[in-house]
Amino acid sequence: MRRLFAKFAATSSAATPSTATSSTATSSAATRFALSRRSRPRAAFGKAVVARLAAIALPAGLLAGLAVAPSASAATANWPYVSPYVDMGSWPTPSLSQMSQASGIKGFTLGFVTGAGCKASWFNAYDPRTAWQKDEIAALRSAGGDVRISFGGASGIELAQACSSVDSLYTEYAAVVDAYGAKYADFDIEGAATADPASISRRSQALARLKQTHPNLKISLTLPVLPEGLTADGLNLVTSAKNAGAGPDAVNVMAMDYYRSGTDDGDAATQAAQATHDQLKAIFTGKSDAQIWAMVGVTPMLGKNDDGSVFDQNDARQLVSFAKQHHVGTLGFWEETRDRNACNGALYQCTNISQQPYEFSKIFAAYTG
Repeated sequence: MRRLFAKFAATSSAATPSTATSSTATSSAATRFALSRRSRPRAAFGKAVVARLAAIALPAGLLAGLAVAPSASAATANWPYVSPYVDMGSWPTPSLSQMSQASGIKGFTLGFVTGAGCKASWFNAYDPRTAWQKDEIAALRSAGGDVRISFGGASGIELAQACSSVDSLYTEYAAVVDAYGAKYADFDIEGAATADPASISRRSQALARLKQTHPNLKISLTLPVLPEGLTADGLNLVTSAKNAGAGPDAVNVMAMDYYRSGTDDGDAATQAAQATHDQLKAIFTGKSDAQIWAMVGVTPMLGKNDDGSVFDQNDARQLVSFAKQHHVGTLGFWEETRDRNACNGALYQCTNISQQPYEFSKIFAAYTG
């Protein structure tokens, strides 16, 4: 998934958000997985840098958006079926409880935990063992929601690549799960990590052990996808986890950035979901059709994508309708603060299309499985 680290972005290199206007898709044909989909400015990590950053100016509509109360039915029923990503490296650090109240979304997928060497770290800045942001997570739980802790992402080093043994990798995964009392763990595997046999094997074995010691933990793999389905590398990751006894309980596909001219992002997302379902059915032969659909997750990128294509509100409605028809396991999107900001500017802050604050969230919040 795009990991933007807005918290560490140099303020002079980011566009100032403004009220969004409509945009059209432009793209050049390119190989999706050879290109980085995470183009945002970053400066050196460090708390001293963080302390000096000024808060990003947000659009005037944001405060009004925060005041809009979600419907009671959506607010009580969409977890765990709706779980958009939150870039926890955004600055100011997002308030999960405020975003939940304003959007009607009960829970989120929090990105990303990576490796500072073979040590788990929130984007190389905070130690998960200290349960950073656990008060906000507790607020979600008290309101009937929860979080998925997501390991990996497009930037930094995924722990399975940083740790040299299954034992050390398991120790780091378990430390994070235990610190937050997590019931859900997501593993966002991208780039070179999707085709690295050593880290794939370590991860699968470590996750199998994690399943044994945390039998109620739900594990999802978040993987790149095309409209035709998972790539060969993605299928290998799923098969490796299955054969090791690590599940997975869900396979979440990143329905975004195909780098194909003329792509309709709504159609592509539903096609990718259907194709992934069919691929999983061939792997998990003992499961029913309904059980396979319950394993499928779909995560588009809101608004303008890096490849110039656009996932708009009608595409969101199309995906929600498809999910209702098939009882898809989980819907998400990249990313909640972009939906909140509803602005024009750098992609790590803005969707760059015409929308109201939390407009996408309120469309997705209607999905209850």
